[in-house]
Formats: sequence, C-alpha cells, structure tokens
Amino acid sequence: MFSSRFHWDLRPNRLARALAEKRRAGARLLDLTESNPTRAGIDYPPEILAAFDDPAMLAYAPAPAGARRAREAVAAYYAARGERVEPERILLTASTSEAYAYLFKLLADPGEHVLVPRPSYPLFEFLAAMESIEVRPYPLAYHGGWSIDLDALETAISPRTRAVALVHPNNPTGSYVKRFELESLARLGAGRGIAIVSDEVFSDYAFAPDPQRVATLAGFDECLGFAMSGLSKVAGLPQMKLGWIVVSGPPALRAEAMEKLEWIADTYLSVGTPVQCAASKLLAAGEAVRRRIRRRTADNLTHARAILAGSAANILAVEGGWYIAVQLPRIRSEEEWALELLERENVQTQPGFFYDFESEAFLILSLLTETAVFQEGIAKLRGFVG
Repeated sequence: MFSSRFHWDLRPNRLARALAEKRRAGARLLDLTESNPTRAGIDYPPEILAAFDDPAMLAYAPAPAGARRAREAVAAYYAARGERVEPERILLTASTSEAYAYLFKLLADPGEHVLVPRPSYPLFEFLAAMESIEVRPYPLAYHGGWSIDLDALETAISPRTRAVALVHPNNPTGSYVKRFELESLARLGAGRGIAIVSDEVFSDYAFAPDPQRVATLAGFDECLGFAMSGLSKVAGLPQMKLGWIVVSGPPALRAEAMEKLEWIADTYLSVGTPVQCAASKLLAAGEAVRRRIRRRTADNLTHARAILAGSAANILAVEGGWYIAVQLPRIRSEEEWALELLERENVQTQPGFFYDFESEAFLILSLLTETAVFQEGIAKLRGFVG
C-alpha cells in the first residue's frame, strides 16, 4: 500500500527507549545534545517580533524565486561578508532541507547518485530517498584535523554521479573546506559535469580565522555550484522557515539552473509571505543572535577542553559550528557509553554512529547547550570516564 521509499526500521532504538523511560520517570536530564537555539536560553532581541509589523504581509503576491525584497536582504547579508551576490541568483525555500529536495530534483534522475561526506549530518539518506536517488559516501580523514580524502572522493565518482555535497563547516566535525580542496573539486566538477552543493548554515560560527578556509561558494564560478543557508542558523530562528539557494557557475549553466529551479519552486510556493516581508529585519537582528551563540559555543568549548584535559576523553580538533566530537576508550561501544551515561548519570549524548562515524568510540555533544547544564554534564562525563 505504501511507497518503497519507507525502507527504514522506524522502531525506536535502545537509546531512544532509555531516554523515553527516563522522561516518564521524571528524571532531571542533562541534555548535551540541544541543537534548537530557541530552547537553549539564548536571549533574542525585541526587533525580531517588531519585524512582523508590516501591512504588506496581508497581500499575497507569489513569486517562484521569492519576493524581490527578501532576496535583496539575502544579497545584503552576503555583501556584509564581502561577497557580491545578485538577487537574480538567489532562490528562497522554506528550509535547507527543502533546498536539498529542490536541488536533487534539479540535478538527478531516479537511481542516480550524489556524493556526501562521512561523517556528517544524518539526514542525507532520508532526503535522497524521498527523491528516489542514492547517496554515496566519501570520507573525511582525521590526522589531528579534518580534511576531505580527495582520492577516495574521486574513486567514488561514477557515470551516474550528479553532484558532490559539501557541509561547510561540517556537522558534527566542525571542519571547513580549504582552498586547495575546492580547487580539486572544481576541476572534477568542470571535467565531469558534476555540480557542487555547499551547505553553509554554520559558516558564521568559526572559532578562529584561517586564510586557507573557503568563505562561501556563493561566488564560485569554475563549475555549476549551489550555496545554501537560512535563518535557522544565521539568525537562530528555525521556526521562521526561510532558507535560500545561491546559484553560481558559468553564466549559461547558471541561468539554466535558475530557470529550472524557479519551475520547481513554482510547483510548491512554500515560503510564507510574512517571513519574506520580515527577512531584512530578521537578518539584521540575527547579528546580535549570532554574537550570543558564538559566545556560548566558544565558552562551552573552552570549558570542555579544561575539564576533559588529562582524561581518557579526547576532543577532536574543531574549527567551527555548534558541535564537538569526543573520542572515548574502546573499552565499550559508543552506544554503551551513551546508554550508561544516560542511565547512571542522566547525561544525554549522541553516539558517533548517528553521524556515520566509521570507527568507535565517539560521542557528539552540542556546544549550544545552556552553560550551566553543559558544565554540569561535562563534569559528570569526566567523572564517568575516570
């Protein structure tokens, strides 16, 4: 009766069952996985609510690429970062998840492939399956820092590969794409007719500058490319449901891609009028939110490094984003580490296999977590690891 897309085991795993039992029992949990800024004790400026005081919200005037004023607001966001992006190259979506769906529709036929990083965000397989395409992993290698295994990536390319996805910076490794990596990817893309898709939602959250780091693919022109971001991370407003795609590359390819994306978007017209009218003010207010989030994540990272120093828990190198990967001794599986931390210490973490880590044992922690909760949880982790 139902589509074959739903081929996953939808039953709760051991960790989900243990967490549900803790909640039923009314346990006080130390959640070190919090990724929703609206639940993390972030102080939001009042200008965000004021942004919706606009009578233009009462008129519905749909535009497939998004309202001109909203696209100009996104262009201004890039201009403030030194990147010139014309509004005509911007297409609005309800989220970056929807942006992926649009791009998968644009670039691939059923059964074709998109290469995605490993480890990385666990949503790729689900998004691709909804579009009847496949994902093929390419590895990120760790040698005191993360880098793309370019040889393995090239080996993973087949005649049915249509795009390479980058997460910049990666979630959860916090690693950015470097200039030499992008140069290699550009040669591959131009030579083999493969598009580059760059998810840049965490790009504003670097812990330190790096001249070798790529700022954004929004101005990339060596092959067809797409840079994605949105209010969810840029302004800490996931509930506002506004994302965007910036199309780049050779002019002819770019124009054709934009035209086809508008056809796709015109089919759904999913982006709400109110958030488009408010986009300029929300992006302006987002600067204060980003400052507060950067301060929170930097403080939590400093505290985690201090508390875990000299212990058997090792924080892998991280350049930016909201997460850290903590390597633990392989005396038990990472699932057992996460389960025992939850059951004995009421500390909630995520095992590395949630993010497709290929080896054991890693726990993923969110630096967005409220400071007092994070510090208490890290102290319990240190004590538990011993």
